Amino acid sequence: MNKEELHELLHPMKLIGLGGNQTLAKRIAKALNKELLETAVKHFSDGEIQVNITETVRGCDVYVIQSIQDPVNENFMELMIVLDALNRASAHSVTVVVPYMAYSRQDTKNRSREPITAKLLANLLQLTRIDDVVALDLHASQIQGFYNIPVDHLHALPILAQYFLDNGIVDRDSDSVVVVSPDHSGAKLARNFGSYFNAPIAIVDQRGARYDTEVHDMIGDVKDKTVIIVDDLIDTGSRISSSTKSVLAAGAKKVYVAATHALLSQNAIDVLNQLNLEQIVVTDTIEHKKYPDRIVRLSVDRLLAKGIDYIYNDKSIHQIFDEQNRIHH
Repeated sequence: MNKEELHELLHPMKLIGLGGNQTLAKRIAKALNKELLETAVKHFSDGEIQVNITETVRGCDVYVIQSIQDPVNENFMELMIVLDALNRASAHSVTVVVPYMAYSRQDTKNRSREPITAKLLANLLQLTRIDDVVALDLHASQIQGFYNIPVDHLHALPILAQYFLDNGIVDRDSDSVVVVSPDHSGAKLARNFGSYFNAPIAIVDQRGARYDTEVHDMIGDVKDKTVIIVDDLIDTGSRISSSTKSVLAAGAKKVYVAATHALLSQNAIDVLNQLNLEQIVVTDTIEHKKYPDRIVRLSVDRLLAKGIDYIYNDKSIHQIFDEQNRIHH
């Protein structure tokens, strides 16, 4: 009996997929050749959540998959209640797999009397005994430091970049593509994304506290270029809207959008549908009933499944980054 078989015998892997994004949880389970554990989640008439895990988890390594998406607080509370149940049921280890981590934009204190809610979320999660957190494209990498346990921070950028290469939208070393950051703080993300195509970057010089519908100045040259506006998430669509108008006003030929998390809150679908865009390329970290036109959703199921598999079998997560960096041209 080898080490893996012994581990499987002593501490079997169990997967729980909660209500945040059931479709993705099922896809991750399928990629791992496992079934999701049956969990009965019911809501009392006053909104209280009750959870019942219908089979034993004693001595098991349990992976709880929950996208903390809208309704954010309900999905977070569901996660916390399940984590408490797992601790009381004597699970051997508990790993939280969070395709989308809500509150991660509130990661710094910029004004007086302002909370750092991303840190509060980390504290709350660690009130129950969890061993590891697997996250995907956190709003800021330093959020990992809010946890006193390992945080395996995976990235969807290579998946998005591969799509653009596979579909002939960009060519490696082509000088016809410019990657655009919708603001100054996203310049590093744009630079990382641009490195997959050896593409230059440009920045929308947004002035003012909030994004408005005005056209803003461009730092960099986008004239007669194919532009990819890259961001970590699309919320109301206002930032993408103003950036699209800015790059088109600066002479861009075609505009694409790439982002990991499609929150699509308020009237984002209407805002995005009105834009002169070719495609909006996102991942399936968040599930909605309705999506904008021209949206392409790429699955992160195999990436998260690989993360779970590597943690379970004590392999280095760094291998995933190495594999992703060997992007196929």
